[in-house]
Order: sequence, then C-alpha cells, then structure tokens
Amino acid sequence: MPRVAYSEAQRSQIRKDLVAVGLDLMTKQGIQHTTVEQIYQKVGISRSFFYSFFPTKEDLVVEMLYLQQPRIVEFARQLLRTPELDWRQAVTRFLHACCYGEQNGIAVLTVEEQQKIFRRLSPESYQSFREKQQRLFGQLLEVFGVRPEPDRISLFTNLCLAIMVIQRAIPGSLPLLVPEAADATIDVQINAIVDWLASLRSQDTQNQ
Repeated sequence: MPRVAYSEAQRSQIRKDLVAVGLDLMTKQGIQHTTVEQIYQKVGISRSFFYSFFPTKEDLVVEMLYLQQPRIVEFARQLLRTPELDWRQAVTRFLHACCYGEQNGIAVLTVEEQQKIFRRLSPESYQSFREKQQRLFGQLLEVFGVRPEPDRISLFTNLCLAIMVIQRAIPGSLPLLVPEAADATIDVQINAIVDWLASLRSQDTQNQ
C-alpha cells in the first residue's frame, strides 16, 4: 500500500531528494530531455505527490539551479588548484565547461527554458533569483582573483550567460548564425572574456 502520511522531516528529505535527483538527471541528459516522471519514479513517489512539492517542472528547475551554484564555485576552485593548469588555462577550461553544459555535468538553460521559468516566478522570487545569481558570479570573480565590484559582476554575468545561450541556440533558436562556426565563435568569445578578466586581475594587483 502507498504511504498515506509523511512527517515534516520525511517531506523535507523527499523535497531534497527530488532536487538532487533532478539535478543529477538534468546535468547528464539536459533539462529538456528530463521528465517529471523520470524524477519522481527515481525518488520512489507518485506523480500526484511530486506536484505537492513542485507545481511545475520549472519550479523544480529553479531549486535545482540553486543547488548547482556552490558546486560550480567549487569546480572553479578545483581548476585553479590544478597544478598542470596556469591561471588562464583554468579559467578558459571553466568557461568552456559551462558552455557545453551536460557534456561536463552542468545544467544550462536554453533561451526557451529561461523564458518558461521566469514566466513562473513572482516578483519576489525573481528578485531572490537575481540576488543569488549575483552572489554566484561575484564568488566566481573572487575565485579568479578579481575584485567583485557590482559593475564587474553584472558585466561578467552577461558575458558568461551570452556565450552559453549562443552555444545552445545555434541553429534552432538563432537560425541566421552559421552552425559550422559555432564552436569557433564560442572559443573567440571565451578568449575575449579571459583577456578582460586578466586585465582586471592585473589592475587589482597593481592597486593593492
């Protein structure tokens, strides 16, 4: 017989399990190829019980992105600590890994997925998301040895998300861009971001 009652502690654990399992599946097979059914079956609950935690898949994805944030920061730290990589190689590898999402165990949203999710967010939830996003990119700048000033964080956020969006949008959502040059386009953009970060890092070192 299915369980008819759960304690608050059990419900809390199930919610955590849904987010963790969702993130694991989505980083392996992509967000759009991961279904709610796959997630709740792996956790071992019913479809109706799943929806008592998350009204839509998009609500789950937001929580999943929050869970992923500290993992992304730790990934950046690990690359910076890798002896065989210099600073530029580590930062380049990090940005490249983020661009190619699930190939590297990182969930990245397409333009369409972003639009779906943010239609679901209340103004308060949207503000909370922006604050957590700002904190994430500020922490990444610190890891890279760059002072996380607000204008730098904003620009770094846009630059990073832009290359991720472009990589995932060619050719489906951006059909006028040339798909054969997609990887080379990303490489040029990553190099430009790393050049900019390197100049900021040098500037900060000189001003110390």
